[in-house]
Amino acid sequence: MLPFVSLIIPTYQREAVLRATLRDALWQDYPTYDVVVVDQTAVHEPETEAMLAELSAAGKLTWLRVDWASLPQARNVGIRQATGEIVVFVDDDVQMPPDFLARHARHYQNLEIGAIAGRVLDRLKLADDPDRRIEQLPPEANDPAIAWYHLDLVHTVQPQRVLSARGCNMSFRRSLFTQHHLWFDERFRGSAVREESDVCLRLRATGLVIWYDPEAWLVHLGEETGGCHDLSTRSPRYQISFYHNHFWLGFKNLTPAQCLRFFAKLFDCHVLGNPPCNKGGHPLKVMTRLFFYLLGLLAAMGTALLAKMSELRSGRSLL
Repeated sequence: MLPFVSLIIPTYQREAVLRATLRDALWQDYPTYDVVVVDQTAVHEPETEAMLAELSAAGKLTWLRVDWASLPQARNVGIRQATGEIVVFVDDDVQMPPDFLARHARHYQNLEIGAIAGRVLDRLKLADDPDRRIEQLPPEANDPAIAWYHLDLVHTVQPQRVLSARGCNMSFRRSLFTQHHLWFDERFRGSAVREESDVCLRLRATGLVIWYDPEAWLVHLGEETGGCHDLSTRSPRYQISFYHNHFWLGFKNLTPAQCLRFFAKLFDCHVLGNPPCNKGGHPLKVMTRLFFYLLGLLAAMGTALLAKMSELRSGRSLL
């Protein structure tokens, strides 16, 4: 028997592309599912507002309006509203084939599977290297210290076990959140950076696995504004949040030795600009990126300190 599925779509400041995503969501060839839209947009264009209101009034989707912008928080709100045994997450700028939900849901008869990572046909990355095909991911893709630089869910064409999914195309058993408390950590800041990696790393403690299915694909349009981005990627705040989230992922989930390797690779790739980041190597640009790298590290250390203080207070309150 096919499980009931809840398709969760967090959205922020998207209009025409959101409407197209919703049309794909409602045209799924799957018998038992609902759609939950967590809307972080203060004011929509009239056409979008009318579409969401009409679909909500007709019971075709659940429209949740919030007055903040936080992707991990929006995911958690969606999970709490969901009624399905399986929750599927997509971005608000994607194109889904009619059998998209069916290709996710079919795997959950296997009780060893806790999550499905779908293939992401990313327009920009495919354009850069259209002929690339990966049969089996390298061993480094299962090393939590450096997997993030080897885990290619764009060009990989064979199903296999993976360490993490991409947030724009992933599904989970809802019981992982409601029973195992694998909620998305709302201390991850800014736009969509590493909050899904955190959940996937913590999922390992349940004994369940993440399975990659290239047939559970969608097209990610990669719109430059809106979506999960609650601030400009060129802003200092975004840069600090980007590094903060990487350091916080390491502090939470990795051993000290793994952290050193992860942070060294983060420096090599994102600060020095070496492959696969391939950033400009001008000394001024490198120094600027180093500045934000260090600020992000300090911010993550502050987050870790606050988390430790909260744990200590909770411990005292139980005595």
